[in-house]
Amino acid sequence: MSRSVRDVFVDAQRIGALGPRPIADVIAHAQAFVDALPPGTRRIIDLGSGAGVPGLVVAEALPEATLVLVDRRAKRTDALALAVAGLGWRERVNVICGDVEDLVRDPAHAALYDAVISRGFGPHETTLRLSARLARPGGVVVVSEPPEAEPNRWSGELVKDLSLTGPERLGSVARFRRS
Repeated sequence: MSRSVRDVFVDAQRIGALGPRPIADVIAHAQAFVDALPPGTRRIIDLGSGAGVPGLVVAEALPEATLVLVDRRAKRTDALALAVAGLGWRERVNVICGDVEDLVRDPAHAALYDAVISRGFGPHETTLRLSARLARPGGVVVVSEPPEAEPNRWSGELVKDLSLTGPERLGSVARFRRS
């Protein structure tokens, strides 16, 4: 019997690695990341992957893409590695237990990704600053946003300093482009 992303999220919720939000809602929110990725996006990194949201949904939607799922908690990355194996995606989805601040200095990761995605793994300025360092020129950064009624939380000066343009609000996510 083959496993699905939904099965992975149900298991994660059962052990407390994913909040109580209905799985259908979790997947719908993660789909916003898929929808925000430009055509031809092939190399993607998900920062602060936790239980695999949104990375596993993106991997399922884009079978031609390679993904790196990053979290600094070994318990989470161990579970993610098992989930990736159970989904049969080991050839194209890599799980890393590590700190994003270390990855941005690693030549195997710095400025190499078509897309950097994250629901947020710290203050929004930190998330954007580190994400921008992993996106290649011409790539995108896609991050979760608060409800649409809230004002823009992104400093124009910070966005410019990071060689980004945006944000472009796309439902529950914001997309920035790296110049």
